Amino acid sequence: MARATVAMARASPPPPLILALLAAAAVVALATGAEDADAVLVLPSAAAASASRSHHHPCLDNPPDMTAATGGEAGEVVRDFHGLDTYVTGSPYTGQAVILGSDYYGFQAPKLRKIADQVADAGYFVVVPDLLHGDPYKEGMSFSEWLKTHSPADAAEKVRPLVAALKVKRMAVGVGGYCWGAKVAVELAKTGEIQAVVISHPALVTVDDMKDIKCPIAVLGGEYDSLSPPKLVHQFERALEQNERIDHFVKIFPRVPHGFACRYDSSDPFAVKTADEARADMISWFRKHLKH
Repeated sequence: MARATVAMARASPPPPLILALLAAAAVVALATGAEDADAVLVLPSAAAASASRSHHHPCLDNPPDMTAATGGEAGEVVRDFHGLDTYVTGSPYTGQAVILGSDYYGFQAPKLRKIADQVADAGYFVVVPDLLHGDPYKEGMSFSEWLKTHSPADAAEKVRPLVAALKVKRMAVGVGGYCWGAKVAVELAKTGEIQAVVISHPALVTVDDMKDIKCPIAVLGGEYDSLSPPKLVHQFERALEQNERIDHFVKIFPRVPHGFACRYDSSDPFAVKTADEARADMISWFRKHLKH
């Protein structure tokens, strides 16, 4: 007769769920009919079980080190730049402007500012507005509660005066968005007021959003992104294909998770290479579509 052996991580009175598992294991052992086999059921400790129940949101993985010295930034923060505190970098006389929308960690994230400087080096005037109004997500906050007061649709409305001001200066305007900022970018792409948009590992973006896009759009996804997985990104692509007037580009980067373009691991050469490629794709899209 088979024996059901139970390995407990800690000795503690088994709750009802564990008792049910023990009973199930015994039934399975009996059903196998294996006279000499040992069926081993390993049960986690209460702490481990609790940890497994608390799912960490992919948008919050690998948070930026906001205390890191960011010396060497080429740009500067301008207060009340057309209604928003904004990091600006690059020449305002290029005739082409790129607005970058941050993820939940805001416009102060060092890697986002580095990306802005690199895009500026490619010949663009780059602005990174504080769309979270000095209140980025911080560890320990209730993410669901924080989200209730940080609407990307509201943020997009606040960016429109900035877009208008740049166009008054005879600039072609493109928008790049990461995670939460991708939803901001998509909302702006529905207005017909910008010339091109690039979204990387988007959050909150839906297939229906794609049906209302009014400018060329590039969608950069990650193979291991559980928030906007390849299946959803390809649904975006099929929706975009229904509108032959709108140029689009869709790419799935292999073996990378959500956040790969702006919250990558600097110590991982593959992650750095992928982020560089994503930035190059964004610049190529703007080079193709931003005309003034």
